[in-house]
Amino acid sequence: MPVAVTASGDTNVVEDLYGILRVLSDGTVVRSPDPPEFCPITFPCDHPSVQWKEAVYDKGKNLRVRMYKPSGGGEQAGRKLPVLVHFHGGGFCLGSCTWGNFHSFCLRLAAEAGAVVLSAGYRLAPEHRLPAALDDAAGFLEWLCKQSVSTDAEDGWLTEAADFGRVFVTGDSAGGTLAHHLAVSAGSATPKHGDDVDSVMIKGYILLMPFFGGVDRTRSEAVEFPLAEVPFLNLTVLDRFWRLSLPEGASRDHPIANPFGADSPGLGSVEFPPVLVVSSGTDLLHDRTVDYAERLAGMGKPVKVVDFPNDPHGFFTQDPWSETTGELIRLVSVFVVDSCVAVAAPKTA
Repeated sequence: MPVAVTASGDTNVVEDLYGILRVLSDGTVVRSPDPPEFCPITFPCDHPSVQWKEAVYDKGKNLRVRMYKPSGGGEQAGRKLPVLVHFHGGGFCLGSCTWGNFHSFCLRLAAEAGAVVLSAGYRLAPEHRLPAALDDAAGFLEWLCKQSVSTDAEDGWLTEAADFGRVFVTGDSAGGTLAHHLAVSAGSATPKHGDDVDSVMIKGYILLMPFFGGVDRTRSEAVEFPLAEVPFLNLTVLDRFWRLSLPEGASRDHPIANPFGADSPGLGSVEFPPVLVVSSGTDLLHDRTVDYAERLAGMGKPVKVVDFPNDPHGFFTQDPWSETTGELIRLVSVFVVDSCVAVAAPKTA
């Protein structure tokens, strides 16, 4: 890959993420035009029972969304389908809804969960440091609200299949962090979740191995812990993601990184709908993920945590067609159904 040369001829690379992203000593950011090795061209681009298309949801920022819906379902079966808004992972620095691994996962998710899946892109760091990604995620939900009431939205491709009264926000790794912050923002506002005011009703959140951080290391992040030295997602890489994505000078206890940091807003008064948190046993972030779910449960929030003890971080994007990924999708499907039933159930005295 060619590397940009500074005015002084200095090509010193000071930050490197898998060769996909490099930061030079003068601040120049170089992104590889080639797809990453973990997005092989062997991943299928299509699924026999899924239709998909791409749209721009923010023209000014050129932000895209890939939309997926099951063929033969939804409007053709006389019913509309739940909507899964999905934000990809990548440490806020890498990733795209167009990458083959994310695309394949969303194809399978739409097919097997029987849902409309909206995989939304967002601006990446270090060119656009946080909270840019969070602003874009919130902007996407605003776009979705407009689509839900538009008479000519994408020629009806989305609106004819989507049940905007059954929307779930899902996220993988950094996307799971975005889902958390969207939940806190919505649950802190008035009206709150479940109030029939907006055209889009969020029934739940699904955090798949969310990317949280903190200055104090957890057991699974400790240097002496074997997972700290795994080649793909090790402690050095995690720290680099935060260093490149957080506001300049911020530590890993910044409220976006650490939901329980000294400067983070309290969550006790936040109204959460059902939340599904998924962890993996061979993930550096395992302990933070479990601690997050346990703290929410301790506050009385409707949270469920499920652990995949023998699988790595983001296993469902590393191998979207594996048996374990199918198990995860079945878990998501059950959560969607159960959450809609729970929310719809009348209150008893």
